[in-house]
Amino acid sequence: MPQSSFFLMQSGFAFLEAGSVRSKNTTNILIKNMLDIFITGLCYWMFGFAFAFGQVGNPFIGHSDFFAGSLRYSPDPAFWLFQFVFCATATTIVSGAMAERTEFVCYLVYCVVIGGFMYPVVTHWAWSDVGWLANGPNGIVYKDFAGSGVVHVVGGTTAFVGAKLLGPRIGRFKDGQAVQISGHTVPLVALGAFILFFGFLAFNGGSQASISGAGDGQVVSNAMVNTLVSGAAGGLVAMMVKRSGLLGGVNWSLLTSINGALSGMVAICAAADSAYSWGALVIGIVAGFVYCAWSKLVVKLGVDDPLDAVAVHLGAGLWGVLAAPILASDVGLVAEDKQYALLLFGWNLLGAVVIMAWCVLVSGLMFGTLKAFGILRVPPEIELRGLDIPKHGEPAYPTESYGHGWTIMPPDHSPDLFGPDGKPYPLYGPDSAPNRLPQPVYLKMNNGPRPVSRPPSRSSGRHVYNPSSVPPVTYFNHGAVVEDTYM
Repeated sequence: MPQSSFFLMQSGFAFLEAGSVRSKNTTNILIKNMLDIFITGLCYWMFGFAFAFGQVGNPFIGHSDFFAGSLRYSPDPAFWLFQFVFCATATTIVSGAMAERTEFVCYLVYCVVIGGFMYPVVTHWAWSDVGWLANGPNGIVYKDFAGSGVVHVVGGTTAFVGAKLLGPRIGRFKDGQAVQISGHTVPLVALGAFILFFGFLAFNGGSQASISGAGDGQVVSNAMVNTLVSGAAGGLVAMMVKRSGLLGGVNWSLLTSINGALSGMVAICAAADSAYSWGALVIGIVAGFVYCAWSKLVVKLGVDDPLDAVAVHLGAGLWGVLAAPILASDVGLVAEDKQYALLLFGWNLLGAVVIMAWCVLVSGLMFGTLKAFGILRVPPEIELRGLDIPKHGEPAYPTESYGHGWTIMPPDHSPDLFGPDGKPYPLYGPDSAPNRLPQPVYLKMNNGPRPVSRPPSRSSGRHVYNPSSVPPVTYFNHGAVVEDTYM
């Protein structure tokens, strides 16, 4: 069942985003991904699906079949479930770009707006029977098989607007230059990426929405092969661009390769069903370059996107929408009817522009209103120390759970590292932050005579509490100040 594999993508996004943020914000980003399912699911069931696929509607929006068509039974529960996971994906894209400094209330609001209204309206335009993009002049139909524009351009554009109005994380830019803020675990990012690679096969292959009709199997298998080819090409190209030094540093970068592969899979969505395999290769190759170019552009614009979500989803999604009318084997420029392909290209271009304008309008009003009321961004002191403890009371890596039993930490009655003015204490001097923190207490081994009743061993001895053995090591808790950069 493609819905189950597709739904698994949410765990991929969760792992990818959790690994890409700092440890002090892990719980915060995970609960946001969880709420994608809770809030978006309820909103899409109550009214989002009606706006998207209501049987009664106009070219702009549907307005029937609220509560998924019935309070008891949905007319097509499998179709509802599949479309819901598309909706949750568009919402999840935004959380990554705004990670580590967004107020929790803000997230609750934009889950409702994106999942319940903004995304369903775009879905109605392109994928419903009466939407204006699906019923163009002279029989032209907006070509976007699996959502390069409908899902990824929507999520990427909204992420860009949100990150821009939110502002960069503290320490991300210094003297006009970007400063790298690394996530806390690369293996978790890689695990999320592998799950997303698998989920994209269902994302694109399952968009046929049928497997029992004549030709369905061919379309599904072609979409899955094209997804793999395009993703592989995008990942390799991005890795080589990074290795060339064009993105700064001359490395064989795992993270860049992951984002390049995701970009290739995003770009092929629009033409996954109809492109030749060589066309998928071309789309993936270009997507790798597009990702690298957008990644640099976003930084140049002063936008802080911890996951490069804008480059992956907006940049590659936009390329995919434009590539479909060019490389689709049935209606593209590689087909016989070149005039129709040019009209289709123009219609897809118009669709992409209108989708972006719609998302900028709605998300700008939403985030602008939240910012005006002061509930868009957390206070600086909370951002510096991390969101997990003050917002959720559940650090992802509680310090008291670590250790091997041979080092005793005294009760953590740490004094506040921030003065009355809200600024941190200095790093050096008699009243510095390190001097205000408790010191670890070690158990010292006494190598005196062994008790006769116990056999000799290399580690035997009497353990005594000896505070004088404590080395001058400073114990930093969550959100501590590290060197001269507030991370």
